[in-house]
Amino acid sequence: MAKVLIIEDDDVIARGMAVHLEAAGFDAVGVANGETGMARLRYERPDVCVLDLMLPGIDGWRVIEQARDEGIGTPIVVVSARGTEHDRVHALEIGADDYLVKPFSMKELVARVRAAARRGVSEAEPRRGDAIVIEELRLDPNNVQAYVDGESADLTPTEFRLIYTLAREQGRVLTRDELLQRVWGRRATHRDRTVDVFVRKLREKVDRRAQRHTFIHTRYGVGYKLEALPKA
Repeated sequence: MAKVLIIEDDDVIARGMAVHLEAAGFDAVGVANGETGMARLRYERPDVCVLDLMLPGIDGWRVIEQARDEGIGTPIVVVSARGTEHDRVHALEIGADDYLVKPFSMKELVARVRAAARRGVSEAEPRRGDAIVIEELRLDPNNVQAYVDGESADLTPTEFRLIYTLAREQGRVLTRDELLQRVWGRRATHRDRTVDVFVRKLREKVDRRAQRHTFIHTRYGVGYKLEALPKA
């Protein structure tokens, strides 16, 4: 039975999520603040964390950053009333795996948590893989970082997971749906631009720094691939 940690200070919402998750076969436990949530993430290592952003004390943003800084790979599904594109993208950039805007369907929450649980903790930490070197680009899973001509590209954990996923399939086009499933543990929805936003950031941080090659390429109407092609 997969364990789900709910970090939510609204007791009514927390109980509602717990009831629906338990009905779906999960072992759900709730806490009401970020400090207690971090302690449980550290010592209990749940299979999935459902996290509100607006919490007393340590807020949800800091919980995500601190968990990832400490190497905690538990998939994090954010649930928040903050629904702007900036909030969603920023949460994903700093290490969240999924984002639901309140109010949301409990059925959708259960589906997102189930997808995150299927993906599992081990895939959230690509540190265990081997380094990949492609021309002047080096991907180092131990440091969860990319280096271009020996200098750090300053990638976020999610950006690294995306480029590392592409690099492991070097030269092969991966569809947006494949990338969403592998990196974020969910399927594409209508007008979901998550992959496109992160690819744009990789191009800014990697392709612009590289002197001799471009690495991230689009197959229009299909998806993306990583391949070293000489710059014009």
